[in-house]
Amino acid sequence: MDNDHREEMETEEESFADLFERSQKDAGRLEPGAKVEATVLQIAKDWIFLDTGRKGEGVLDIKELLDADGNLSVKVGDKVTAWFVSSRNNEMRFTTKLGGGGSHSAGNAQLEEAYAAGIPVQGVVEKEVKGGFEVKVAGSRAFCPFSQIALRRVEDTAALLGKQMSFKITEYSEKGRNIVLSHRALLEEELQQQKDALKETLNVGDRVKGTVTSLRDFGAFVSIGAVEGLLPVSEVAWARVNHVSEVLSVGQEVEVVVKGIDWEKNRISFSLKDTLADPWEEAASAFPEGSYQNGKVARLTPFGAFVTLASGVDGLIHISKLGAGKRIQHPKEVLSEGQEVEVKVESVDREAKKISLALASVSRAAEEQAQSMDAYKKTVAEAPKGMGTLGDLLKAKLKG
Repeated sequence: MDNDHREEMETEEESFADLFERSQKDAGRLEPGAKVEATVLQIAKDWIFLDTGRKGEGVLDIKELLDADGNLSVKVGDKVTAWFVSSRNNEMRFTTKLGGGGSHSAGNAQLEEAYAAGIPVQGVVEKEVKGGFEVKVAGSRAFCPFSQIALRRVEDTAALLGKQMSFKITEYSEKGRNIVLSHRALLEEELQQQKDALKETLNVGDRVKGTVTSLRDFGAFVSIGAVEGLLPVSEVAWARVNHVSEVLSVGQEVEVVVKGIDWEKNRISFSLKDTLADPWEEAASAFPEGSYQNGKVARLTPFGAFVTLASGVDGLIHISKLGAGKRIQHPKEVLSEGQEVEVKVESVDREAKKISLALASVSRAAEEQAQSMDAYKKTVAEAPKGMGTLGDLLKAKLKG
């Protein structure tokens, strides 16, 4: 191979290497407004240096991460959420918010940039106006509708006045004279991120902590952060619950078990009773067959009466055992709900969670009758035999 050919190939290889490197850079190129999760690499006097997982350093103004007392709120190794602003000399400029002040014209330029790139802005809620709030941001006045200040309706609007909050600019026109903001949009984005994370980690059978958000006739809604799920009334306790308000209240912290997940329909169901000890585990030993127990009539049905023996443990007296031998049409002819009764345990099926009962008075009467019959039979069996027939008497006399 001659030298000219070799040099030509080396030049082509170098060109290919340059093209490959450039393509790799382009693949990781950020557009203004791109949101990233970065790691704090170094903290200098005025700047915080970030690792974004891309080539080149990311820098962030240190003032953005100072709290109200001037203390830095992050340390090396912490994760921060930031938005890409621009790139120069292999240095990427990021921000966690815009709208920190400056002249009106400079502020307008920032706001227009934030609107175009979707970067959040910082603003102060100044006063309540018709339909929403007036917010001061970067020297300009903007409007945030009531529906966009939070995820749910805010009852105490006065508590928001003077509060500094983050907003997304949803409308920017008339050179900054018409600016509409939304705090809710940022909250929804954050919730969606948390929901996406839950999709990867949440499984049926997991125990999670949540907060009761509302009560309904059919159950309670429980929030576990990014998502809400239903806790049916049948899953609130082992004992029968007529309404969840008997057990739960709005705002109450609870630990629940995930019973079902359907991400397509956005439905999650929980169970509170699965976190509690199953009273049926001890039912066989606590209520042995043949024993007499005291209970309370929980409910009456056409086929019998359910009697509560302990919290979460009900037994059934079948209607056929309620009439003391007489046919009745309904258990209410003999019993009433809430009545204290003594019953006899006839059988226990722990697996099926069923206990068969009988009224103690009826059982005792049957036992006494059976005992009387047994005693009579025994008396008859042990009594002296009769004198016998006339032939027997004659035989006995002749023998004598």
